[in-house]
Parts: sequence; structure tokens; C-alpha cells
Amino acid sequence: MKFRKSLIGVLALAIVPMALNSVVFAQAPTVKVKIGVMGPFTGNAASIGTEQLNWAKLAVEDFNKSSGWSVELVQGDTELDAAKAVTVAASMIADPDIYAVVGPSGSQEVDATGAAFKEARLVNVSPSATRTTLTTSGFDTFFRVVPTDAAQGPTDGNFMAGELGLTKIFVIDDQTSYSTGLADEATKAFEAAGGTVVGRDSVKQTDTDFSTLVTKAAAAGAEAIFFPGQIASQGAALGKAITEQGASIKIFAADGFFSVDDFIKGAAGTTEGSYISAFAPDIHKLDSSADVVKRYTDEYGDFGTFGPPTYAATTVILEAIERASTAGTLTRAAVRDEVAKTDQAMSVLGGPLAFDANGDVKNAAFYIFQVKGDNFELVPTAASMEATEEATSDMTMEATPEATP
Repeated sequence: MKFRKSLIGVLALAIVPMALNSVVFAQAPTVKVKIGVMGPFTGNAASIGTEQLNWAKLAVEDFNKSSGWSVELVQGDTELDAAKAVTVAASMIADPDIYAVVGPSGSQEVDATGAAFKEARLVNVSPSATRTTLTTSGFDTFFRVVPTDAAQGPTDGNFMAGELGLTKIFVIDDQTSYSTGLADEATKAFEAAGGTVVGRDSVKQTDTDFSTLVTKAAAAGAEAIFFPGQIASQGAALGKAITEQGASIKIFAADGFFSVDDFIKGAAGTTEGSYISAFAPDIHKLDSSADVVKRYTDEYGDFGTFGPPTYAATTVILEAIERASTAGTLTRAAVRDEVAKTDQAMSVLGGPLAFDANGDVKNAAFYIFQVKGDNFELVPTAASMEATEEATSDMTMEATPEATP
């Protein structure tokens, strides 16, 4: 199928036929250019998804203002549901004006949509999907700006055993690929450090009663419950159940629970002292990001750790589109190749941003936070736990992305 687009330049150029989703520009485009953003904008994880969406909006606003372009952001609500993500991905693939996608947010969604995006040569950059195997499954159109479970799991397991001195933990997962993968990696590290996992159970993301699991964990002698869930309100429910039973059990969770409203305020004080590992820093305290922090808070209010990586992912995409256009041909395949070449000296996350051959971000770091009052406070001894290359190098060698056709 062919279509025609008008071109601009110093001289009037003839209209030329181009293949679907392929436009040649002499200068900045006057045709429609869109990018998609996929996330849980409604549903149980809406607090996280809304933050991601707002940061994507800000990145597009900033780019359009500085470049003179008029890139349009197309929203796709997935509710963190893999089936819904497939439907959203299909609609974005079908729109020839969409040249790249921010997201999906969840690992289970990337698993479900990776093959379709690859076939369409539509690059997607996730701000939060961490399952290790996502970049070793042949999805060469998939990139991410956060480190993987292969680094986060050992960080969590070693911190619980080493820094906190825990010897017995109970593990809960929510049956998603993100949660089970991180639970597996943390379990390996904790046991390797001499700890004992006294039990493991699974829940659904719709579950709200954790009293039975708390009873089971307490009976097994668990000193902490490790729960890498994606629905922060479940962490609050867990905290309430622990308090109601008078159990002396800590909560250690991961990125999905990093929500002041849902995990802290929603728990009414019962998650005080809990620990959270996060794939991004608190950029409120980064001098290099002070300007963007002010602009975001002025327009949207406060934020956690899910938003800034979304700004980073969106910026990666927009800069790749601009480079592809400047090079002469704007196609989905060309944008994918430009994303792979990303080499930012300083990103909003406070450091350089580039990808390895598999699409994983280089030199990423994990951070440990503790709930104190109504805030997540960075644990000083874990201020910047490097996501070691050793943790992922063996898996990286297992699969190499296929060449772009």
C-alpha cells in the first residue's frame, strides 16, 4: 500500500510515493508525527500509570517547544493487563503516523506484545518493565531505561540478608512475569547469602485480604515478607493485616509499591519502616534535574520514581525520531536503529543513558528506600547500588537481537 506526503525545502519538491510509514524530509516535518504511550491509566495501578503518562506529556511538550515540531502523543490504557496491551499495541501498529511507543509498563505486557512490535518494526521503550528475559527473547524492537530483575533480585536479597540481618523470609508473588521473576531472583540471592525462605505463596492482583498469608508467615517464623507486587494498595492491605495480628514482620517490596498515596497513606501508618527497592533515584534532589522537576510539579504536582524514567524513555524516542528525520528518511525501522544508538551524556535520571546490544540500559543502579512518615527516604548505605554487569552478562550472551530487516 502506498501513500503520498507533502515535503518542504528550499525549492518546491515534487510529491513522491513512499512506502507505508516512510517519509523523507528536507527540513522539520510538516506531516503528522505521533508516538504512543502505553500504561495503566485506569484501574488498580492508575496512580503509577497517571504519573507515567504525565511525565510522557511533559517530555513531548518540552521537545515540541525546543524543536518547533508538533509531535502528538497517543494514549493507550492497558490497566497492566496483557490482553488489553495486545489490543492497544495492535491499534498503535495500525496507525502509520506512530513511529515509536513508550511502554508497555509491565513485563507481562511486553511479553504479550513483543512479537507484534517486532514484526511491525515499531520500536518500544519501556520505563518500568524489568523481567530479565525480555531483552533476550529476540524482541529487537524492545528497549528499556531501567535495570533488570537479574540485578534487582540480588540487590534485594543481599540487602535483606546483609544490611538488615534477616535470616528467615516469606515470599509472595502476584503471578505476573514481573513479580515471579523478581521473587525468584531475590530468593536465590537471599538463600545464597545464608538466609532461609520459610514459605512462598501467590496471590491475584485483585486480592485484598492477606490475613491468611500473614498467619502462615508468622507461624513459619518469618522476620519479613518479600512481596514484589505491582498494585501498591495490596502492600497497604498486607501492612494492615500484619498490624491487626500483632505480628513482628517487616515488609520488603519493590517498584510497584512506590506510591505515597496507595502504599503509605492508604495503609494508615501500618507500613511504617517498610523497605522498597526502586530502579530510579529520587530526582527531587538532583541539581541537574531541578528545572524539569519544577516544571512538572508546577503543572502536575508531586511524583515518585515511576515518572522520571518515563520522561527519559520518551526523550530517547523523540531524539531518535529527530535524528532519523535529519538523516533524510523517517521510517519505523530507522527510528528503531536510532534508538539503539542513543548516547546521552546526562539524562533526567542524573547520569548518562545508552543501551547495550540487547537493548538493556548500561550502568544502571538500584536504590533502597524506607517508609518514614508520609515519605520514602533513601537508605544512605544503599544510595546507589550499581546494577552489576556480571548479574546479566551470562544471560546477555544467550541471545543476540536479530538484525533489522
